[in-house]
Amino acid sequence: MFASSTPLFWLAATLAAYVLSRIAHHYLRAWWTSPLLLTCVLCLGLTVVLHTGYREYMRGGQWLLLLLGPATVAFAVPIYEHRALIRRHWPTLAVGVGFGCLLAFGGSWLLSGLLGLPAGMRLSVLPRSITTPFAMDFARQVGGAPDLAAVCVIATGVLGASLGGMLLKVLPLRSALARGAMLGMGAHGAGVARALEEGEEEGAIAGLVMILAGVTCALLGPAISLFNSIAAV
Repeated sequence: MFASSTPLFWLAATLAAYVLSRIAHHYLRAWWTSPLLLTCVLCLGLTVVLHTGYREYMRGGQWLLLLLGPATVAFAVPIYEHRALIRRHWPTLAVGVGFGCLLAFGGSWLLSGLLGLPAGMRLSVLPRSITTPFAMDFARQVGGAPDLAAVCVIATGVLGASLGGMLLKVLPLRSALARGAMLGMGAHGAGVARALEEGEEEGAIAGLVMILAGVTCALLGPAISLFNSIAAV
């Protein structure tokens, strides 16, 4: 089909899939109707039906990818509005983000090693717990595959936001700080969206934790890249 080979087609198809996913989530409120998950499933199904490869899809999808940076920056608005809450709890947030990054990196490296993944894939899986713009840049710095890193981030975000919502009903987390930090660290952008459903304070904390985790992990990229270069000598 000629239309499916044009970048505009895949851009429009992705937007349409997202709108349909939002409508489904609004009425059904089930975890599997998460727009992030359902949009991916619909687009994947369409590419299979039309026999379209990833590179051809990204000719249109790349324009949406470019918007990830400005979308991440937009999280600064609720952070600014709740800056007094953040100033009160910044030591706790700093320690939590540091421990969360250590746990996320260590868990990713250990699990990918147990699965026997090659070095390139292990480095791509490593930044799965930070938001996509940071993760792709991190993977590029350390010698991983940015596109694979983005897929791992999306999978982590969807799973983290879904499980996070369930955990909030079970765990005795009553403060906005604890609830927002858990979702922001465990599910980055998808977690922030889920936290905003809980409340504005939860969303602000989740957004701050997501950005701090992204910056912290991104700063480790050059160090890991240098270590890999030395190890390869």
